[in-house]
Amino acid sequence: MRSHLLNDTTAEQYRRSVTDGVERVAAKLATTDRPFTGITVDALAPRIDEIDLDQPLHDTTAVLDELEDVYLRDAIYFHHPRYLAHLNCPVVIPAVLGEAVLSAVNSSLDTWDQSAGGTLIERKLIDWTTERIGLGPAADGVFTSGGTQSNLQALLLAREEAKTDSLAKLRIFASEVSHFSVKKSAKLLGLGQDAVISIPVDHDKRMQTVALARELERCAQDGLVPMAVVATAGTTDFGSIDPLPEIAELCEQFGTWMHVDAAYGCGLLASLKHRDRISGIERADSVTVDYHKSFFQPVSSSAVLVRDAATLRHATYHAEYLNPRRMVEERIPNQVDKSLQTTRRFDALKLWMTLRTMGADGIGQLFDEVCDLAREGWKLIAADPRFDVVVQPSLSTLVFRYIPAAVTDPAEIDRANLYARKALFASGDAIVAGTKVGGRHYLKFTLLNPETQASDIAAVLDLIAGHAEQYLGESLDRAS
Repeated sequence: MRSHLLNDTTAEQYRRSVTDGVERVAAKLATTDRPFTGITVDALAPRIDEIDLDQPLHDTTAVLDELEDVYLRDAIYFHHPRYLAHLNCPVVIPAVLGEAVLSAVNSSLDTWDQSAGGTLIERKLIDWTTERIGLGPAADGVFTSGGTQSNLQALLLAREEAKTDSLAKLRIFASEVSHFSVKKSAKLLGLGQDAVISIPVDHDKRMQTVALARELERCAQDGLVPMAVVATAGTTDFGSIDPLPEIAELCEQFGTWMHVDAAYGCGLLASLKHRDRISGIERADSVTVDYHKSFFQPVSSSAVLVRDAATLRHATYHAEYLNPRRMVEERIPNQVDKSLQTTRRFDALKLWMTLRTMGADGIGQLFDEVCDLAREGWKLIAADPRFDVVVQPSLSTLVFRYIPAAVTDPAEIDRANLYARKALFASGDAIVAGTKVGGRHYLKFTLLNPETQASDIAAVLDLIAGHAEQYLGESLDRAS
């Protein structure tokens, strides 16, 4: 079994095996003509269930053959221009190359003696990001597994910085369309979901600062402590960006930690055209960024950034076998001193390879393309009498609803939209997401692929309308 260990004696075997795998994936990417095959759980599950994991195949070629049947053939391919569903981006080649390197070397970014140069590369990228945000010379941060972990850590720091000994008095303020991880974090931090005060949004799905000011005032009058305000720069459902300068003013007035969840909108940090849309982010105390959303990086690649590096001490724990206190005095850089995780992949290498190959402008150009495409898509939907579109896009998300001319029952329209989404997914021709607006079912395009064209949007709209009309026709037949 030692023949499968990656070392000096198996380097050639490693090269052959990885090359075989890369060639198969490349062939699949080159020939995939739709984002999904439409396979069902009931059809796929038995194929996987029948595999006996205690009976190995002993050969990577045979394993890759099997993988074609249980995964590659039916995988959902985000690179396809008609994948329009969730916040999943196609990935850039330099980042995929970085993934191959980091997986093989397998550095762990918790301590210097497990990563060496990897530690310094991650720190350099953190500094680069905080400079792009404008957090100032005392800023710092650390890579995380994703936006949920970044938000959790930011709110942990806010909790520890809050001026109270009573967790029951702490309150977090976030818009009604903020990410679910805010409430989840409150629960994990011992505050409970009731500690999160939901602030209404305006017509453009942006936090209403008048309502925020009113709730902050009420909090102070009730003897409660405003622990943090979570502003969102790119909501999951709408891509909306909260009014960051006004929120910053209120946070300063009430002495409240300002966290900006820019997991989606962080692509604007590299934008050549739309950077001003997140003006005010530089006043945050902490910021979440997801490079694996709008920097075209493979999952996972995220970070939490803070204005004051000293606040990261709230995540620090010293273990004698890992990062004893003396290492701080010896100026040995251990990233575990800043992180909620211990063992941690060298995900920063992917962004490093990307920046060193494409540059920030290259990333920004790609993100600008999808933002511009969303504006074009909005015009298409707004001009189409078959659809109702909710808001003009701030980033690259479009939320809309099929509205049949002859049907007025909102519940029946809901069912038609749900059916259209499911039927489209089952066909594999395109994939769209769904959400609720005002209690009604809507559909959603999340545009993160620069290869997607307005013609793709138009074609998918026609497919949606066709499926919805088929459902309504069958519904009328059943009723008659």
